[in-house]
Amino acid sequence: MYRKQDLLNQLKELGIDENGTLLVHSSMKSIGQVEGGADTVLDALSEYMKNGLLVFPTHTWSYINAENPRFYVNDSPSCVGILTELFRNRPGVVRSWHPTHSVAALGKEAHEFITGNEQFDTPCARESSWGKLLDQKAAILLIGVDLRRCTYIHGVEEWLDIPGRLTDDHEMLYTILPDKTEISIPQRRHYGHTSEKYGRVEDIFLTNQAMYKGQFGDATVRVCDTVKMTDLLNHLLKEKPDLFS
Repeated sequence: MYRKQDLLNQLKELGIDENGTLLVHSSMKSIGQVEGGADTVLDALSEYMKNGLLVFPTHTWSYINAENPRFYVNDSPSCVGILTELFRNRPGVVRSWHPTHSVAALGKEAHEFITGNEQFDTPCARESSWGKLLDQKAAILLIGVDLRRCTYIHGVEEWLDIPGRLTDDHEMLYTILPDKTEISIPQRRHYGHTSEKYGRVEDIFLTNQAMYKGQFGDATVRVCDTVKMTDLLNHLLKEKPDLFS
């Protein structure tokens, strides 16, 4: 049974910059038994990053679409795990307004980090929160999940305009703000299942120190450096655009 202090100690051992920006993809089940459950996990991450910025994806791509086009910032649940859903509802956490690929953030300049995502017609635009991860030299912590769940790689593919990654056509989606204002957001979608091939670069990331492994609870974790990842992916994808095809 892990306690909050155990998890804090593990985060310190992982060498994550407590004053920086940290994006977390997660499987709660992989962590094992924690005293206080998922809330304790979030308490530990929030406390560790109290002087930095903690970010979780709060995606809704699995059910917001042309047939169900309205994303409610306050009410639409995240489709990417229990920790993401609990986190977005915590005091002080703010959520971006993108209809399919929102993020939630807590801490240093959180409002600035999530602002403006709804202005873009793609899931991971360079000027969105996904690009700001690179600008802020963020770390990405994959708790009990592998690179297949790393949305950031979708972003790099998008920024390089890799063929076949986005639909040509737009869906008309709508974001409903907390005050009930409705915003129209035409949206291109990710196309195919390229993320299932992202594991192809795991050994390259490890060898080039763009990623390293550690432990959090019972979970094997991967800690990714966005700057090094992006440099490697730019090189690999320019040389072989079909790497993940």
